[in-house]
Amino acid sequence: MRASTVIAPAMQDLVKTRILFRSKRLNIYLVRYSAGHRIVRHVDMVAEGKLYKFNWVLVKPKAGGRFICDKSIFNLFGRFILFRPDLYEHEVSRIERGNRWLLSFALNQAG
Repeated sequence: MRASTVIAPAMQDLVKTRILFRSKRLNIYLVRYSAGHRIVRHVDMVAEGKLYKFNWVLVKPKAGGRFICDKSIFNLFGRFILFRPDLYEHEVSRIERGNRWLLSFALNQAG
């Protein structure tokens, strides 16, 4: 019996992003994260001003894919999340099974 090698897909293959709207101040994205994807702990960088993100989790994965943030403005049932990604570290745990669909609104407020 011959051993087979399983090659894991590249991380970028596990994410599909559709830009729904883009302007200087507001961006809206529809994002699908597939099983195996995770977002490492980080802070978003902005050139100037304040960055706010409102994430609406349309579909939660069957296992994993939990959003973790040092501080949220509000987090309602892990489905509706408003936070400052430029101030507080945040991450998403590895998606074990299923997909995570997200509608993300990013507002950059002038300083």
